[in-house]
Amino acid sequence: MKSAAELLASDARFLWHPYSAMDGQAAAFPVASARGVRLKLATGEELIDGMSSWWCAIHGYNHPVLNAAIESQLQDMAHVMFGGLTHAPATALAEQLVKLTPPSLEKVFFTDSGSVAVEVAMKMAIQYWHARGQSRQRFLSLCNGYHGDTFGAMSVCDPVTGMHGLFSGILPSQLFAPAPQPGFGEPCREEHIRQFRDLLAVHAHALAAVILEPVVQGAGGMRFYSAGYLKQVRSLCDEYDVLLIADEIATGFGRTGKLFACEWAGISPDILCLGKALTGGYLTLAATLTTSTISDAISNNPPGVFMHGPTFMANPLACAVASASIALLLDNPWQQRIERIAQGLEQGLAPCRALPGVTEVRVLGAIGVVELEQAVELSAIQPAFIQAGVWVRPFGKLVYLMPAFIMEEEDLAQLCAAVVKVLAGRT
Repeated sequence: MKSAAELLASDARFLWHPYSAMDGQAAAFPVASARGVRLKLATGEELIDGMSSWWCAIHGYNHPVLNAAIESQLQDMAHVMFGGLTHAPATALAEQLVKLTPPSLEKVFFTDSGSVAVEVAMKMAIQYWHARGQSRQRFLSLCNGYHGDTFGAMSVCDPVTGMHGLFSGILPSQLFAPAPQPGFGEPCREEHIRQFRDLLAVHAHALAAVILEPVVQGAGGMRFYSAGYLKQVRSLCDEYDVLLIADEIATGFGRTGKLFACEWAGISPDILCLGKALTGGYLTLAATLTTSTISDAISNNPPGVFMHGPTFMANPLACAVASASIALLLDNPWQQRIERIAQGLEQGLAPCRALPGVTEVRVLGAIGVVELEQAVELSAIQPAFIQAGVWVRPFGKLVYLMPAFIMEEEDLAQLCAAVVKVLAGRT
């Protein structure tokens, strides 16, 4: 087995990490194992994980129930193509998702990742209108939104504050409404929705769909907005005959305090994207759900099939662990856990409000955000978090926490205290 130094040398020579340069300047910390809410580094440190591995490991690491689901499925098959074949893990998971998600979503298309689920949703919307004899190929999105790193998904991310400005010249041209102004829990008045309505009124005939992240805008700024805004968007989409795509890749499976964030507004989208926590962080899998109206239109008009087919679609291992993860979530008092985490985040991060350079501290469900006046210097702040015994990965002006749902009060308090300590020590 390689030593930590050898592992890091190999990493620096061969591996390219996300949103990083290959200049050897960005530190990578070698993980030897993970269990519960802790990461054990090859250098000996144990860290409380505040990120849930980019929000997906909701049950923590190395969970015996999820391990058993993988091991059991492996005895039958690890993978089989989904073209012309089917299997029990896929059908079981599809039934679970249809039962759990908002009403009218009845058909499930499995994909490999959240970004691809968005691509599928966009293609599905375009092909639906084609089946109805209309050419609608543009999308209306929200400023401060984020939907992924593939080309279609990049085109509906915020073109100014997003991460994909380099590609703006070759991305499809989309429409963007101002980011929702009323915060979560606040009413949405006519003036808040007026510009969105005006865009719909002018461009509805060319729009395949509206796409947004319900209630929580994730990587575009960790913004929490009014459920009333979402409810009015649904009504306007109905009024102007435009499909609504809800990107719940980050918010699905309880993160906001509801099983799905759409529930805060009591609405059902025409197309729903799921990912991240779907498998409890074990394997990459995503799903795009839609209505029978959309699937029937696509299936009953030329070319008569939906034009997408991932090689690893509905991978049996991923489907099996996803079913086990959903059952594990529902069989436990997840809502009480989220409420407890929300209280712990609010209490633990509250001292940050008095720190210089902090503009806002906000909490929704198992999401805690400290927004700063200036972007953090990752190369300086990351080692400080390691020294404080936690794994926190800020981006831009945001230092945020999305702990696993199983995190106990003591660990959560220690995690929050580390954030306060590190931010207080910044010069």
